[in-house]
Amino acid sequence: MRLAITACLAASWLSACGGPPADAVAAPASAPALAPESRPEQPASKPAVVAFRGRSGELVNPDDTTMVLLYFDLAELPAPIDQYLEDDMRVRMARPADKPAQREVVRKELEAGLKGVHGVGAIRLSMHANLSEYDSAYGEFTVRALAPSSVVEFKALGQKVRLKFGNARNAQVWRVAAEQAQGVRDRIGFSGDVSLDALLAIRDVHAAPESGTIMVNVIEYELRENRGGTLLGRVQPAP
Repeated sequence: MRLAITACLAASWLSACGGPPADAVAAPASAPALAPESRPEQPASKPAVVAFRGRSGELVNPDDTTMVLLYFDLAELPAPIDQYLEDDMRVRMARPADKPAQREVVRKELEAGLKGVHGVGAIRLSMHANLSEYDSAYGEFTVRALAPSSVVEFKALGQKVRLKFGNARNAQVWRVAAEQAQGVRDRIGFSGDVSLDALLAIRDVHAAPESGTIMVNVIEYELRENRGGTLLGRVQPAP
């Protein structure tokens, strides 16, 4: 379906808690890899989310259909509801006498979905990520899931929507002090696989036949170790 995503709709995360600075590595005091005295303090500021066209709503791990409906809403294009009705398997498989009722059921679902995405300007997205080897010259890891070439794809209702990161060049960089980097590698193992939870602010939309692109900026993200869910770091990249 996409780079590596499963999703569900609706929750309020715009008041996400503040965390250590972008170049910090956070870990419990009991963790041997990172010394307690090296853990930075929590900053008072919260990540700023500038509303796109005044849109203040937020989705949490939206599914493919929701993202397609969001694309139509952002692009201010009419969703081809009548076409979707006839393509829906519940309508196609229904007996002739039951088709009108099934069409009405599907129509109401799609109309509710369109209403649910109206006004959405931010997305919370969870995905699998992969860290590069530590670059000691620059004091950083690269989060490959947020690289400029990365695209998250959603496919539903005969439409494809791509999510691209407008500030990927900055977002992909996770700066870590050299004395902490080995502790991070010890936690995540040889593969470099981690879990990533990101707050994304919608910045633009580009329409195209049977496909479209939603541009987002990464406002904040957390990296966690896959096995135990231990917080490795919290990053607020530059716009």
